[in-house]
Amino acid sequence: MSAMTSVIVRVPITIRKRGGRKLVVSPDGTVGTLPPPRARIDSTLIKALARAHRWKRMLDAGRYGSVSELATAEKLDRGYLGRVLMLTLLAPDIVEAILDGRQPAELGVHVLREGVPVEWGEQRGQWLSCRIACNAS
Repeated sequence: MSAMTSVIVRVPITIRKRGGRKLVVSPDGTVGTLPPPRARIDSTLIKALARAHRWKRMLDAGRYGSVSELATAEKLDRGYLGRVLMLTLLAPDIVEAILDGRQPAELGVHVLREGVPVEWGEQRGQWLSCRIACNAS
């Protein structure tokens, strides 16, 4: 067999978009299911959330009278500690999405430390893809 032969295979499928996802629809109308996307656990972000809530409990319990006292005790810059404390203002569904690894790729500690809107609706609007990820459970 010196001559090369080629085989053409035709598969009658349709690709449809549903909710931002591409789905394969077979000729009989059944939709192929894809495995769910893997969780992207951001351990740095989770640690920052845990520290923020720990520091907030310390302040609420009266262990430290101010953010400055807490920063001195923790040997951290006051500005950094204050920015991380802002993570305690995140909406519960956004926190849940972060803990489950469903947060959008662009949502990291560096973004959250720049500032967090106080209103939960504004947070969801700012991270629209997070709102979609949070509700997709």
